Amino acid sequence: MTLSLQNEDSEFALKQIGNEGLTKQILSKGLTWQTPFSGDQVEVHFRGQVENGPSLESSYDKGSSFHFKLGQGEVIKGWDEGVATMKKGERAIFKIPSSLAYGEVGSPPLIPPNATLIFEIEMLCWSSIRDLTGDGGIMKKTIREGEGWATPKELDEVLGYLCPAMSIAVKTMRKGEVAELSMKFFYGLISQNSNRTIELDDLSDSNLINIKLELVSWKIVTDITGDKKILKKINKAGEGFDRPNEGSHVKVIYFCKGEDGTIIERKGSKEEPFEFTTQEEQVHEGLERAIMTMKKAEQALVTINAEYFFDHNNLQGNKANNKILYYEVELVDFTKEKPFWKMETQEKLEACEQKKHDGNLLFKAQNFRRASKKYEKAVKYIEFDHTFSDGEKGHANTLRLSCNLNNAACKLKLEEYTEATRLCTKVLEQDPLNVKALYRRCQAYLKTSDLEKAEADIKRALIIDPNNREIKLEYKELKMKQKEYNKYEADIFSTMVSRMN
Repeated sequence: MTLSLQNEDSEFALKQIGNEGLTKQILSKGLTWQTPFSGDQVEVHFRGQVENGPSLESSYDKGSSFHFKLGQGEVIKGWDEGVATMKKGERAIFKIPSSLAYGEVGSPPLIPPNATLIFEIEMLCWSSIRDLTGDGGIMKKTIREGEGWATPKELDEVLGYLCPAMSIAVKTMRKGEVAELSMKFFYGLISQNSNRTIELDDLSDSNLINIKLELVSWKIVTDITGDKKILKKINKAGEGFDRPNEGSHVKVIYFCKGEDGTIIERKGSKEEPFEFTTQEEQVHEGLERAIMTMKKAEQALVTINAEYFFDHNNLQGNKANNKILYYEVELVDFTKEKPFWKMETQEKLEACEQKKHDGNLLFKAQNFRRASKKYEKAVKYIEFDHTFSDGEKGHANTLRLSCNLNNAACKLKLEEYTEATRLCTKVLEQDPLNVKALYRRCQAYLKTSDLEKAEADIKRALIIDPNNREIKLEYKELKMKQKEYNKYEADIFSTMVSRMN
C-alpha cells in the first residue's frame, strides 16, 4: 500500500509540528480532547514506507498493536513528537524528515541515508504513568480516565483512611478515575488514624507495595478566610453558577452545633425558611461569608473557629463555651439586588437616596462601620453619570458630596484618618469652598499630627465662615497642639545640647 499526505481531499488541514519539517495530516479525528504525556505507555497501530520507496513494517499485517513509552527514546524522534499530538481513536499520516528519523546513516537495507519516512498511525489508547514524588517513591499508572477536569484539593474530604501515598495520589485524580500505584514501603505507611502496627524490618525502601485505587467521589472543602478559621464542606452540590452578593435577599435553613453535638441555635424550616439581607449584620459575619459562597439548593457544613468570633464579635450564651462551632446550612433560594449598571438613571438616584438614608439611621445608632458601607454603596450607584441629564447630574453631584462627607465623619469615628482625609479631598475637588470638608480634613490632620496641613485647612475655613463656632474651637485646639509640639522640640534640643557639653 502506498502512503501519501492528503492535501486537497481531506477535511483536515496539513499541520506543521515543531520547526524541523515534521508534518501531520489527520485522516479521522479523535474521540476526546486529551493527548498523552511524556512517559505514558502508548498503544498504536501503524504502517509505514520510505517516501517514494519500499514499504516498511506494519502492525496491521502482524495482527497485534505496538506498545512503547512516549518521550523516552524508544522510537524515532519524529514518532515521539507526532504521537504526542494524537487523541484517542485518531488516525493520521506523518511525514518525518530524516533529521527526526535515521539521519545520514539510515537503517539498511530498507531505509537509505537521509530518507524521509511516511507513517500512518492510529492511536488506540495509552496508560498514564506519573512519578508523583519525583524520587520514584510513588508511581501512578492510570488505567481508566476520570470525568471532567476537577481533582481533590488539600482540604477536600475523600472518604476512608488514606495512607500517605494514597493521599498524594488522589490529588492528581479525577472522578471515576482508576489507577495503579507502585510505591516504596515508606510512602505506603498507614495513616495515623489506623491501629495497624508496623514492624521496623518492613521499612526497607526496596519493598514495593502495589495498590489499585478508584476515586469514586469527594466532598469539596473551601477555606473561606484563607486562614482555616472558616471552612465550608459541601454535602450536596447546588444548582447553576450564581451565588448571593451584597444586598441579596436570602432564604436559608440552618442549625448550629457545639463541639459535643448539642444544638445551640436553629433558624428556618422547609415550610418557612429564615430570610435576611446580606451585609446587613443580620447573621454572624462568619456564617454570612460562607453563605455568600453557596449556590441555590446547596447544603454544606460550615466550621467556624472561635478565634474568628473573638476577632470580630464576642460570643454569647452557649456559644462561648465552644472552641469550634458547626453550622449545617441549606441555601434554599436567593434574589440578587439589581446591579447598578442595569438600572435606569432615575433608579440609580433613588437607590442612592435610600442607601444614604439607611447610612444616616445607622450613624445615629452609632453603628459607624455599617453606616460607612452604606455611604460607599450609595456613591457606587451614581459613580458613572455619563448617561445622566444635566438636572440629574446636578442631583447626583449633591448626593455624592453628601455621602462622601458623611462617610468621612464615619471614618473619623472609626479612627481611619487617612481614609477620612481622602474622602474630604474628593469633596474639595468638586467644591473647594466646602467648609465641612475643610473642617473634617483638619480634624483628620490633627489626629495624624500633620499640623501645617491642618492649619492651612482651618484658616481657609475661617475665611469662608469666620463666625463658625466649631471651626473656632478646632483652631484653638490646633494652637494648643502647636504649642505642645514646639515645647517638645525645645526639650529635645535642650537635651541634645546638654549631652554635647
